[in-house]
Amino acid sequence: MFVVIAAAGVLVVRPGPVEGWLAAEPTTAPTVAPTPDPTPTPVLAAVDTTGTAPTPEGVKDAIGPLVKAPALGNQVNVSVVDTATSESLFEQNADTMTTPASTTKLLTAATVLAARGPAYRLSTRVVAGPNPGEVVLIGGGDPTLSVNAKGQFPGAARLDKLADQVSKALAGQKPTKVIIDTSLYTGPLTAKGWDSDVISGGQVSRIQSLMTNAGRIKPVHNDFGGDPRFNDPAMAAGRAFAKELGLPSGAVAKGKAPAAAETPASTGPSTAPGTELGKVDSPPLVHVVDWMLEQSDNVIAEAMARQVALAAGQEASFEGAAAAMVAKLGELELPGDEANLYDASGLSRHNGISPKLLTDVLTLAASGKHPELSAMFGGLPVAGWSGTLRTRFATPSPNKVGQGLVRAKTGSLTGVNTISGQVVTKDGRLLVFAIMADATGESGAARQALDKIAAKLVTCGCT
Repeated sequence: MFVVIAAAGVLVVRPGPVEGWLAAEPTTAPTVAPTPDPTPTPVLAAVDTTGTAPTPEGVKDAIGPLVKAPALGNQVNVSVVDTATSESLFEQNADTMTTPASTTKLLTAATVLAARGPAYRLSTRVVAGPNPGEVVLIGGGDPTLSVNAKGQFPGAARLDKLADQVSKALAGQKPTKVIIDTSLYTGPLTAKGWDSDVISGGQVSRIQSLMTNAGRIKPVHNDFGGDPRFNDPAMAAGRAFAKELGLPSGAVAKGKAPAAAETPASTGPSTAPGTELGKVDSPPLVHVVDWMLEQSDNVIAEAMARQVALAAGQEASFEGAAAAMVAKLGELELPGDEANLYDASGLSRHNGISPKLLTDVLTLAASGKHPELSAMFGGLPVAGWSGTLRTRFATPSPNKVGQGLVRAKTGSLTGVNTISGQVVTKDGRLLVFAIMADATGESGAARQALDKIAAKLVTCGCT
């Protein structure tokens, strides 16, 4: 995705051939020249701040009745803001802490981009082990790491390439054992408030600093239903790496990398304990955040939150990450006290976030005051087009008007349905919104009711 942030607002163009740009080298040369991709066409229109601004009275008349839809239940909390003026256009319990589900990832995206920057990369390293022939694979917190070219995430760092580096560094010495070091992360592998079936259902894996394809057994993402995950993602990654080195799975053990020994530069290549034998880097963080938002990847979200903690010198745990995220919100002069976090993915039912905090984050990201935050817009799903909104805004028919003009992060747990993002009105105004219902009934009807509110913001002049 491309996002252009200007003083006038946000222009988003049709998703391009991202995998083609980021994927590894082709294994065979094409025999026929490929047909050029057509010129991208706009998905979201450019924002015109000179257009007629909505009024609070107009917005209330337009969406007030829709907020009362029975499908949304009796706990519906809402915030709508005009980004050009930062004026609140509609509030209903906007400061009330609400179960956010995956709209939590908006806070995760903003805080990690602020803490690390869009260009930051995550490194996976191998160092020489304590005994000759032993190598230590050190998890660097890259959840997008792939075994080979057939990975889930385009352009991901690869274990097969890392193994090639290690083989060359060993200079003919045969590896005998792979030790995996996951000490970067601390604390429990699962969060408080997670439903008992989220791992067995494939919604998330145990959170470790070493894994491939976000813990997936196969590098496949299903729009509906979970993707089966390894019971021990780090050990699975270690065994895959051992295989690339020609070692059996039994030659893998858990441990910790030895400290690097100081050796004179004149001695040449060394395999002394702790000597780096290879390193591979993830794509830039902006792409990782894009995947997190578009696919609502829970594992990536937890990994990103730990980067916020590490950047702040805190422990990379659920607790440390949550505290670091709230602190970073405060540094951005956002109301961090309106977030009570137990995880960064939104799977925890203990989480509480106010609608106003979500619109405050989006308003700040669109303002240009912190350019690094604007990168979060690139990953937001587009209604009727991409990610978790690809099949949304289809029924009932009036909701279709939101297709291409609503860009938002959704959230769903049993009894919880939320959506937060941006809309472009018929007059070209960019509005940000958060609609959070945490006492809903059947999810399908609740989602349609949420979509109807966002679609109404698109069509109403609301003056």
